[in-house]
Amino acid sequence: MSGAAGAPEDRFDPDRLDDPSFLEECDSSGALRTVASSAAQVRVAFRAALEAGVPRIAEYGRPRAIVVAGMGVAGVAGEALEAVCGRGCPVPILTVRRHLLPGWVGAADLVAVTAGSARSEEALAVAADAVRRGCVLLGVGPEDSPLREAVARAGGPYVAVAQGHRPTLWELAVPLIVAAGALRIAEMGEAVAEAVAARLEDIAFRCRPSSESFLNPGKSFAMELADRLPLLWGCSPLARVAARSLACRLHRCAGYPALVGEILEAGHEQIGLFNGPFGAQPIDADPFGEEGGPPRPRLFLFRDTEEHPLVAERREAVARLAEDRGVPVSEISAEGAHPLERLASLIGLSDYAGVYLALGYGRDPSRIAALAELGAH
Repeated sequence: MSGAAGAPEDRFDPDRLDDPSFLEECDSSGALRTVASSAAQVRVAFRAALEAGVPRIAEYGRPRAIVVAGMGVAGVAGEALEAVCGRGCPVPILTVRRHLLPGWVGAADLVAVTAGSARSEEALAVAADAVRRGCVLLGVGPEDSPLREAVARAGGPYVAVAQGHRPTLWELAVPLIVAAGALRIAEMGEAVAEAVAARLEDIAFRCRPSSESFLNPGKSFAMELADRLPLLWGCSPLARVAARSLACRLHRCAGYPALVGEILEAGHEQIGLFNGPFGAQPIDADPFGEEGGPPRPRLFLFRDTEEHPLVAERREAVARLAEDRGVPVSEISAEGAHPLERLASLIGLSDYAGVYLALGYGRDPSRIAALAELGAH
């Protein structure tokens, strides 16, 4: 094994992933422990939402629209809500990733503000905007965030996330889905929360650090990502949320690039990468590219349990085009009955892959310098 913990190198070393002492030393902030606790996060967030009075949102009646405001992982929580409610949802759901609400939002709408940090200026700005417009307001974020006071002034429920870490996707998304359950636009009861938690527990067992790479799907996934330009394409809206979640994880944990899309659109916009300077290569070429050259793409297809015939046809065609051009293809398939459980099956595995990728490069997954510097401004 090359490289010491805390001294990242340019190349991924898979031997690091099967070195317990290295993993423990490099992961000084406990990113693996945080991912392993995803099942507990779901259970705690579900109870916290009930205790915070989120179901009383239904007392205001069904809103004209639900607007979820959040940046980064908090924004992914809004997309998760939309995916779980499904395309048959009678209420439009919009995720806003900026500091102001769209002009049409008003008193007939529910605004859910999710804060990924206690000092999220964007979250506070959106909350203030929602209060001025008389919107029904729901907040989810750190316990010590000023957002809590803003939501309380509007008379809305606030679900506080335990202090000591940045809120995770499950801590932010589950209360939103509890609200959807209360509005009867999604199914979200204790049985669903427990099924999701059980799914995440199974993934945690299979992806545990002591499990060697050839048996560990999280480590294997990380090795497929390594030294490649990942093209993360969802084969359904729900699967696209999982792809976006992984991209956020790669950016934040490993400082690693990735492109996200949904297969029908990405098939038009990103497929040119198969032939560009990052793409086509001889079949017998070095799979990791020439030394010093651009990383070669790898296509990751996130699949749901059911596919529209048009999507299935496009997926098969895209896979053939990729393989004809020497672009490897990996498929990650959802499992479970409830939409949230299927989403958890994709995101749970992806979370491990993102953390293991960072560790394979010798990087502490929770210590990206640029993020800390931006947060200081």
